[in-house]
Amino acid sequence: MSDPIALASSTPALGLPLLFAGQAQKEFFVNEALCLLDALHARAVTASQPAPPASAVEGACYRVTSTATGAWAGQEGRLAVHIAGAWHFVAPVEGMVVFDRTRGDFVIFRSQWQPAAEVAVPAGGTVIDVQARGALTALITALRTVGVLAAPNP
Repeated sequence: MSDPIALASSTPALGLPLLFAGQAQKEFFVNEALCLLDALHARAVTASQPAPPASAVEGACYRVTSTATGAWAGQEGRLAVHIAGAWHFVAPVEGMVVFDRTRGDFVIFRSQWQPAAEVAVPAGGTVIDVQARGALTALITALRTVGVLAAPNP
């Protein structure tokens, strides 16, 4: 006879409480887990696109762009989450920020989704201050690195 499976009491990544058969007051554990997820989950999307991918993994999240087609038709601007083999749509709220993993930068919802503006690196001018230009260039590079500003288009 094989040994019984030993389950942990919490999830490995976020430490969310797990339920056990016969556990009393399960709603407390479920509600705690949902509150922790709501507070701690990194808001990120796999990509921003107008149509569902050919195959999506469980829990995949996408930002639906215009003009949506297929299972996403009519869901422009919403977040599409693949749960239990079906697409579930979430309306964004004002000020919501998500990281687009494919683009490598953030987009914010302000009555519509807006990417960070591309900022040009200082160059030229009649008065050149080498230190100021160096500081601005370093700042822009740092903001691009963390995804706050979009990388320049080639």
